[in-house]
Amino acid sequence: MDIRTLGIDLAKNVFQVHGVDGKGRTVVQHQFRRRQLLPFVAQLRPCLVAMEACGSAHYWAREIAQRGHQVRLMSPRFVQPYVKSNKNDARDAEAICEAVGRPSMRFVAVKSQVQQDMLALHRVRSLLVRERTALMNQMRGLLAEYGIVITQGAVPLRRALVQILEPQNHGVSELLRELLGEMSERLHFIEDRLKGYDLRIAEFARADERAGRLMAVEGVGPLTATALIAAVGNARQFRSGRELSAWLGLVPRQHSSGGRGVLLGISKRGDRYLRTLLIHGARATLRFAARKRDPRSRWISAMRERRGTNIAAVALANKNARVLWALLAHNQDYRALAAA
Repeated sequence: MDIRTLGIDLAKNVFQVHGVDGKGRTVVQHQFRRRQLLPFVAQLRPCLVAMEACGSAHYWAREIAQRGHQVRLMSPRFVQPYVKSNKNDARDAEAICEAVGRPSMRFVAVKSQVQQDMLALHRVRSLLVRERTALMNQMRGLLAEYGIVITQGAVPLRRALVQILEPQNHGVSELLRELLGEMSERLHFIEDRLKGYDLRIAEFARADERAGRLMAVEGVGPLTATALIAAVGNARQFRSGRELSAWLGLVPRQHSSGGRGVLLGISKRGDRYLRTLLIHGARATLRFAARKRDPRSRWISAMRERRGTNIAAVALANKNARVLWALLAHNQDYRALAAA
């Protein structure tokens, strides 16, 4: 078969393929089981293989690329307009095959196994953070039903639990004390696991020269540096820092028409986890900017005075994202401006 472009609609067990020749004529349109896909791709001559950037897409992209093909991943949002009539697997594969040939199409870089390992570490850590927050909130809610209100924060809760779990404390029943004891043990386990994950992430950051360069930027620590490297690699799939900021959802949404430009709030597209890390890092930087006199700190202070803390934090996160793109894409060291 003379297949020049092959579109694959991915799933868990059933895969639909749609292949066209050099003139765009359909050559193959077939459904394969999971075990059949790679043998079919391996017997083809090298061609362009397109898939949506969805679950397991990076694994399949690596496997297919090892068999001599050029692989392109696309956001499902950009493929959807090419779906004709009703949606089904065959139409999806055809739309993927057609969308990959558009000159203006944007592609997703294929992640290596090392990048996916680091992303998995961040995802598991993020899940534990949410579980810890939920567990603490449940403990507070149970205690509030008994008239015990604890000051906001993790440290006050830990201190209060030490007193509440003492046998001499008659403010709570024996059953509630037993339940709180079990929840406290679970909380200690989660916090121990989080410390272990943080140490492992810090080790990765120390071992990776790129992470060291990123952490030179104020407001960027091991979490942000390793998460960004795992998500974008060398960031060269973005033509500019603004493209990276747009991918992170840190630039304004547009609703312009008739020559009249209308800018709204930030788009909040892309990687929510990375965007959150950058904004939290920017908030930490804002706390100390007023004490410094370098150009960057003066800009932060002026922005905060003019627009408020929240907008200033997002603006700084946007600026940091562009700086981080330059450090990764051009393999440069961060050069901070000295105080005037």
